[in-house]
Amino acid sequence: MSPDEYCQQKAAQSGSSFYYSFLFLPQQRRRAITALYAFCREVDDTVDECTDTAIARSKLLWWRKEIAAMLDGSPTHPVTKALHPHMLPFALEGKYLQAIIDGMEMDLDQTRYLDYAGLQHYCWRVAGVVGILSARIFGTTRPETLQYAEKLGLAFQLTNIIRDVGEDARIGRIYLPVNELQQFKVTAADLLNARHSDNFEALMRFQVQRAQAAYDEAFALLPDADRRAQRPGLMMAAIYRTLLTEIERDGFQVLHQRISLTPIRKLWLAWKTYIRG
Repeated sequence: MSPDEYCQQKAAQSGSSFYYSFLFLPQQRRRAITALYAFCREVDDTVDECTDTAIARSKLLWWRKEIAAMLDGSPTHPVTKALHPHMLPFALEGKYLQAIIDGMEMDLDQTRYLDYAGLQHYCWRVAGVVGILSARIFGTTRPETLQYAEKLGLAFQLTNIIRDVGEDARIGRIYLPVNELQQFKVTAADLLNARHSDNFEALMRFQVQRAQAAYDEAFALLPDADRRAQRPGLMMAAIYRTLLTEIERDGFQVLHQRISLTPIRKLWLAWKTYIRG
């Protein structure tokens, strides 16, 4: 199996909404974004699938060294071998790959966030920098496009947090800020024990409104000159915003289940966004 095939398999197996937007890209850009996505999946799985914190930390350290080796021209892992040829052509910076690992490492050290400012710091590392790297792969001519991509990454991560409230709570993680839980009179125990309530619905409605506002702010930053090149991000946004609508329509039943869209619906939304440009 070639490095590109390894990354393709990693992306396809995830079933992520991101995968569907990659299908519409030219070959070189598709290979680059698939390798980047596979890297994100590898380091994320290192944290999520390893129950021993010391081992997870050791594996993340290995990835840090592997990035350094890739930048020196000596990658050893299929993902870094696939990513390496695209670093210079798309101006991908190693510091951003290291920042993604910093974000994953935060999950080993921190399971609560006191306020939204603290959560934003986490979101920038695990999603904002991914947005910047992705935008460079898709094609940019204006600096505002990177600001758009960073904000869009935040919106995506806020959506993930909303979707995964119950799933994250079952492994002891609560990303919703503590001061907002207090504001809406929802306790950590409510989340950990999956207690749905009117207060919880009000809290989640507030979270959805903030995520939707982040999408609007991102779109306002995107220059018309780069809109066509950035269609993959717009496709992902169409899928994720539809998911938010479904979550709200379902009464925010995210404590007991993971609400998702079917693959056919994701593909339809991606295609429709691509056609509209």
